[in-house]
Amino acid sequence: MSSHHLALIAKTQSLIAAGDIVGAESALVELADTEGDGALMVVLEQLPPKDILAVIREYDNSKESIINLMVTPAQFARAVVIEKRYKDLTRTHLRGMVNSIIFREDASPVEFLNAVGDLEGGSEALADYFADKWSRVETFARTGSFDGLEDDGQMLSETALYASAYVKPIVDQDEVADQDWMELAWILRYQCPDLFIETLLVLRAKSRAFDAGLEEEAEEEEGDGKVNLSDTDRGKITPASLESEEESAI
Repeated sequence: MSSHHLALIAKTQSLIAAGDIVGAESALVELADTEGDGALMVVLEQLPPKDILAVIREYDNSKESIINLMVTPAQFARAVVIEKRYKDLTRTHLRGMVNSIIFREDASPVEFLNAVGDLEGGSEALADYFADKWSRVETFARTGSFDGLEDDGQMLSETALYASAYVKPIVDQDEVADQDWMELAWILRYQCPDLFIETLLVLRAKSRAFDAGLEEEAEEEEGDGKVNLSDTDRGKITPASLESEEESAI
């Protein structure tokens, strides 16, 4: 790696540490413009997940970000699983970041989703993405449709979920191609069924914890708001590469 690239990495990290995300992204975009996408990829590979996250979570619907277009499934997954450190209760940044990358023109959504699912905290991150659509996702799991009239609070048992994992779709992907939560839920259910079920089980666990008032206790104990969901988390075998707490994403 050239000294120029090393200097750019240092500059980018300094800008991010100072909170100048726009400046950091501009420096990376300038590199891509002057030296090509390959040079940008080299630099992105050297940035820690927390710095990748700081840039890609600041998506802008009005323009495409070269960073969001170039980030790899592995880089994306490592960033997504630590997004919770920002404690964004609205999940606006998480949903925008996920949608802008998973549904980008050249992407394989399944490849990105599997990369997330293979990391510790992956199904938890996806559960956070669907947090305010939980009942609709439960309806979809039970009926195969997103019809709001079917949203009556009923849930399939865990056994029934696994028994229905490989049923044929009732609605086609084209019918729900919103490049948002419905399409993502459809892809998960029919192309990554195990991860879909794990995500739904995590959503249920989070809901139970919330109802029992355990979320705040867990946040105080663990410092990152994570509920202990190891039994339902596929990624427990392959932990994410997280930085130490002093290198928090914030």
